[in-house]
Amino acid sequence: MTDRSHPAANRPTAESAEEHFVQLVTEYQPRIGAYIQSLMGDANRAADVLQETNLVLWRRKADYQIGKPFLPWAFGIARLQVLSNLRDKRRAPSLLDADVAELVSTEVETEAERLHEIQSALSECLNSLPEKRRQMIQDRYFESQTIDQIANAMSQGSSNVRVTLMRVRRQLAECIERRLATGGAS
Repeated sequence: MTDRSHPAANRPTAESAEEHFVQLVTEYQPRIGAYIQSLMGDANRAADVLQETNLVLWRRKADYQIGKPFLPWAFGIARLQVLSNLRDKRRAPSLLDADVAELVSTEVETEAERLHEIQSALSECLNSLPEKRRQMIQDRYFESQTIDQIANAMSQGSSNVRVTLMRVRRQLAECIERRLATGGAS
């Protein structure tokens, strides 16, 4: 039996940190692949660069700090792998040269960061909703229930649920805009 009150018992083990890292690489694999594809243009070369990127991610896993955003770190490594590949294979025709890939990569990274900020703001705004309204949003958009199903479950009319959802969406949009304008604080 492990003593949870002992400080060492609460520290992540090397094995759990490695499992967490593998989980992150697996979870973000499609986005990393899409990012590389957007920079390379050639699906076959992009697949090769994705494999190279995975190897570098694995070799540099000790450089990743748990708790920090994983995707920007992984995008940085992927970008370097793309640029290296483009420089090494200049003789092969490519849709993008290294300079264009650098510009595109900066834009994609900025958009990924912006999306992360929007997702964080949405999460905070959802958590600030009253329970009944949050449940409506959960049922409609995360559980894909119909308006009629939600209305039946809440013993309300469909038109009432429709109007409430419209108001909550507007409230969420305003909340997100406020949080983004103030850098996350409301």
